Amino acid sequence: MAEATRGLGLVAPGVAAAAAFGYLLLLFAVAFWADRRAAQHRSVIDRSWVYSLSIGVYCTAWTFFGSVGVAAERGLWFLPIYFGPTLVMLAAPLVLVPMLRVAKSLRLTSLSDLLSTRFGHSARLGRWVALALVVVSIPYVALQLKAIALAFEIVSGGAGGEAARTFWLVVVLALFAALFGTRRLDVTERHEGLVAAVAFESAVKLGAFLLLGVVIGAVLLGDAEGALRAAWWDAWQAVPKIDAVAAMGYGDWLALIVLAGVAFVLLPRQFQVLVVENVRAEHLTRASWQFPLYLWALNLFVVPVALLGKVLLPEGVISDSFVLTVPLALHEHWLAVVVFLGGISAATSMVIVESVALATMISNDWVAPWWLRRGKTLAAGHLLWVRRAVIVAVIAAGYLFFLLAGESHALIAIGLVSFLGVAQLAPAVVAAFLWPGASAVGVAAGLFVGLVVWGYTALLPLLIRSGWFPEAWLVVGPAGIAWLRPEALFGVEGMAPVTASLVWSVLANGVVLIAVSVLCPPDGATRAIARRFVADQLFRASRKGAATIADASVAPVRSHWRAKTQSSAVLEVLARFVSAERLEEALRAFRAERGLAADAPLVVDEAFVAFAERLLSGAIGGVAARLVLEGVLGERAPAWDEVMALVDEARAVREANERLRELDRMKDEFIASVSHELRTPLAAVRAYAELLAADPDIDRETRRKFYQTMVRESERLTRLVNQVLDLAKLDSGHAEWRHEAVDLRRVVQEVAETIRPVVRERGGELRVVVPQEEAICFGDHDRLVQLLLNLVGNAVQFMKVPRGRVAVTLQPDAQGWRLIVEDNGPGVPPEERQAIFERFHRAAQSRAHTTGTGLGLAIAKRIAEHMGGAIAVDESPLGGARFVVTLPRGTVSVENRERENEPQDLGGG
Repeated sequence: MAEATRGLGLVAPGVAAAAAFGYLLLLFAVAFWADRRAAQHRSVIDRSWVYSLSIGVYCTAWTFFGSVGVAAERGLWFLPIYFGPTLVMLAAPLVLVPMLRVAKSLRLTSLSDLLSTRFGHSARLGRWVALALVVVSIPYVALQLKAIALAFEIVSGGAGGEAARTFWLVVVLALFAALFGTRRLDVTERHEGLVAAVAFESAVKLGAFLLLGVVIGAVLLGDAEGALRAAWWDAWQAVPKIDAVAAMGYGDWLALIVLAGVAFVLLPRQFQVLVVENVRAEHLTRASWQFPLYLWALNLFVVPVALLGKVLLPEGVISDSFVLTVPLALHEHWLAVVVFLGGISAATSMVIVESVALATMISNDWVAPWWLRRGKTLAAGHLLWVRRAVIVAVIAAGYLFFLLAGESHALIAIGLVSFLGVAQLAPAVVAAFLWPGASAVGVAAGLFVGLVVWGYTALLPLLIRSGWFPEAWLVVGPAGIAWLRPEALFGVEGMAPVTASLVWSVLANGVVLIAVSVLCPPDGATRAIARRFVADQLFRASRKGAATIADASVAPVRSHWRAKTQSSAVLEVLARFVSAERLEEALRAFRAERGLAADAPLVVDEAFVAFAERLLSGAIGGVAARLVLEGVLGERAPAWDEVMALVDEARAVREANERLRELDRMKDEFIASVSHELRTPLAAVRAYAELLAADPDIDRETRRKFYQTMVRESERLTRLVNQVLDLAKLDSGHAEWRHEAVDLRRVVQEVAETIRPVVRERGGELRVVVPQEEAICFGDHDRLVQLLLNLVGNAVQFMKVPRGRVAVTLQPDAQGWRLIVEDNGPGVPPEERQAIFERFHRAAQSRAHTTGTGLGLAIAKRIAEHMGGAIAVDESPLGGARFVVTLPRGTVSVENRERENEPQDLGGG
């Protein structure tokens, strides 16, 4: 590399080192400032744009250096790595919101914590996931350190001392991560200084790359002779198409998009910034479009830089270095230093956040449970030092991997190995949110098999090319067994190595997970907590406005379990791991949710144990929290999932009781209404009958009026009984229905002929408008006639007298057909437009005089809904009420299919 860059303008090694270490000191200042602001309750990170910038930790040295290298060699093949995260963020409500909601409710601190909690608080699974993530992340940490070493070597031209400078930079990174990543034990309280520094680094690398692009654009536009611009254009014309790259096709393009999307969600650092460090849920909503903008802005000038590097730079300069060598070739040393710092920021932000996330998992899933099982007292200070030690160990392991295997590979090769490793968690996470039947044993077995296949098909080729194993294994397979070739497993060829590794490893992982889960299904407790993870339940809860998981955990549970331990002992333990301010706030919320006074004594019951476990989980992880509580209580406390099962059962019983009470109330109202409605006409008939019986000499005219009233009330009584029976059949589902093609025009005409004499008798006018073409819908003809008769009869009853007006209109709409019945009566007040369709409901004031049964509109509503339609009421242009019934469209007859949809006026009167 030094030979290839000898002709370029170079930056003095001392200048590069001073810039790098000065930049890290600036990071310390930013982090200290953010922490000080947080202590003053003026959070820097409580902004959506800061949150979006922090997610930019996804854009590592691979993005900053490697994307240009890929673009130089394979054209647009760097894009899938950014399409994946873009699609995930745009689909955040479906992909990320359920995970965020669960993690916040249960105070989960890592991906291992999430999977451990979901699968029955399996400590073994949590340890296995944590270890797997450490193993697959080490190559990625090594990639960042390789990028730092490469950057030092390029800007100084290989003047020597790069290894030492890289080593000391790694030491400073470890110091920064240990200092700002472990300031508090409770991980869910967020690392203000760390997140602010990461957001600042995202802004730095974006600014550096955009500045490089602007300078390159100025150079090309300012090329007076045009030779450089012409050469650049020729290079652009020569960029290969997607399917023109050797051994790569559209299937591989799609596989890379899927792989990048999965890695974006499951990488430890991404879970840390997306979920753990999230301040508000709405920040994720805004980041769903802010982060993609950031991502594509960062990649705006990747192709121009790559092409100019191919034009300007001599053979032998590796394409991963073009970001630095192009400004050096232009003798823009200041620009080279700025871009150098951008590359340093891309690498360091990843190392810092990744090491903190991995340290949290190792301390919570390995160290703390092991320490507690030995009967030792767990102190908060000890656990913080454990996390610091793990941070140093993770960074040191990445540095060692870089020294042993990183030198011989391009950045993209190392990055893809880590992506493929992280993808092994995808089947487990999908099962956690979509399949309640998955078990911890199945997840662990699938993960083990997937990692074995990943190691063989992805990691082994990397080590072979580093000289650790014979290169012949890639060509003829181990021991000459061709079907064991790591990049063509089972003799299947035609896929790129990364696609083959993804397919084989994830397929084996998923198949084993399903098979073992079927053979070893989860127990009842695991299924109980699984219901709270299933995405459909989460979406349903959010739609109904139901209680969150956190709310449910402290809901009253009708159980008689009480611990013998006093609450003071539990609070003393909580105070060891949770800050006094956080504990006081949590206790205040707990008492409020249970309806207790601020100073009310606390009882150690299931709800309090669940509350304490959630609070402790944020500090020491779920497994250790459980062990600590069992030690304090001196007995086995109800497990979280058992509490959740009780809460679910209690809530279900409560909802069922409320529904029964509501049904009982409706039944009483119905019986009272029916009794009243029956009593009124019966009383009238009886009164007139008694008058006739008591006085045989009543004159003929009076006797005739009495008989007419008795007949009218008898008809009303018969109508009421028929409608009650009809409504009962409709509600019970025992009504008889026909399903046939009905021409709604004929229904309207039939009702009009029936009702027109009544309208004329009352001095009113009936106007009917129907379309000329057949208005076909599928339903029951007689029921439709009944529906329309009820509506029109209702309109006739309330129209003005005299000069009453009733209009019936049939017209098409996008959903099917609209039946509109209007009158010029008093109308229906807005506050009664829903209740008017209930049984026996009559509008107050203007409609109080009606002699109807109060069932007609209720029956009309049920008929419309049974036929797939709907009914509503609003204000009519005529001044009264307008009832609108929508019905689905049926098939139009052949002879009328070509006729125009012109309204046909059937006249008035």
